[in-house]
Amino acid sequence: MDTEQFWQDAERHVVRYGSAFVPRIIKRANGSYVYDERGTAILDFTSGQMSSILGHSHPDIVETVTTAVETLDHLYSGMLSAPVVELARRLTATLPDSLSKVLLLTTGAESNEAAIKMAKLYTGKYEVVSFDRSWHGMTSGAASATFSAGRRGYGPPMPGNLTLPTPNGYRSPFRHTDGTHDWLSELEYGFAAVDAQSSGSLAACLIEPILSSGGIIEPPPAYLRRLKELCVERGMLLILDEAQTGIGRTGLMYAFEQDGIVPDLLTLSKTLGAGLPVAAVVTSDEIEDVCHERGFLFFTTHVSDPLAAAVALTVLTVVDRDGLVDRAAALGRRLATRLEAMRERYDEVGDIRGRGLLQGMELVTDKVSKAPADALGSQVTAACLERGLHMNIVQLPGMGGIFRIAPPLTITDAELDAGLDILDDALASVLHMVER
Repeated sequence: MDTEQFWQDAERHVVRYGSAFVPRIIKRANGSYVYDERGTAILDFTSGQMSSILGHSHPDIVETVTTAVETLDHLYSGMLSAPVVELARRLTATLPDSLSKVLLLTTGAESNEAAIKMAKLYTGKYEVVSFDRSWHGMTSGAASATFSAGRRGYGPPMPGNLTLPTPNGYRSPFRHTDGTHDWLSELEYGFAAVDAQSSGSLAACLIEPILSSGGIIEPPPAYLRRLKELCVERGMLLILDEAQTGIGRTGLMYAFEQDGIVPDLLTLSKTLGAGLPVAAVVTSDEIEDVCHERGFLFFTTHVSDPLAAAVALTVLTVVDRDGLVDRAAALGRRLATRLEAMRERYDEVGDIRGRGLLQGMELVTDKVSKAPADALGSQVTAACLERGLHMNIVQLPGMGGIFRIAPPLTITDAELDAGLDILDDALASVLHMVER
């Protein structure tokens, strides 16, 4: 491959749609690794786009896709097939009884778009509340409920989008006298602000149980329970976006299980397809019945595609068969122990947070000031890549660079340790250079 020509062609013909491209040409991927054009193995600590929970090219997925493409991959959207109905049955069997109806789609933004439309149609209201560090997708309704990035320059978003303060225990100004996070006052303050801004048409609250693009922010214990109560008081539906936290990622099948609550609508994507375009909305009989009676319309090209259903069924089978939920919990403890050791050793590692195989490391200039260390994050990311580890750093205003660490649930102990060794070595090397 002519590498120089490749990058010239990319610069000339490829639309830039976010941050800079990783400076490697990726040729293939297998298991926990991607390989560049030179055959160099790069350990993938992001599971592709936080999606490939079974690793890359998992043999069960390869077999499923091959069979589906050969036999039944796509249909007229008004047709149903056995894989779609079986997925609806199998998926709801993993959830509380009230979540009994499934809409099969392709992307996370699409599933959030559908859930927002259902909430508006069911309640007859139009206002949607989300966190001020949220990310829910790039389509109009989902993007309007996204506040961490991408709001400038596109004209007015959908009307009625309001925010709650993100419960970031590391940086929140809401504090008890002993310095601990006063999340309850923060939450009630946020809803007071929502009430003041609302036109009286609150339809839904859309949040991630652990914010990922928002910097791996995990709400404190009991936070989601109180949030649900405040939604019920206002006649709002609770939509949980588990694109990244669902299907075992956090050491539970679904992250909301830890808080003992049940959402009115649940959206799944990334992890449900293990890297392929699969998404779903799951809701109750009552909400589905009312929406249907009122003419709910979400007739897309790939709704209820049998290929997507077959992939999701295989993901559920492998996760259950191989005990990957418990595996994620065990590996998460191993990961947290190693990251905490780095936090103790380096003054520039300010905070460690998250659970299971979705954890974050926030880099700062020092632990006392907690000042953001923007350049440091970029340097460590580059140093990791040079050593054979792909890391993702989130840079948000007012926060340090936050590494999102989300390897496949199939990663081995040795691979996890190898990646953490690289991260540790990269930190030490970059910080040594800074000190010089």
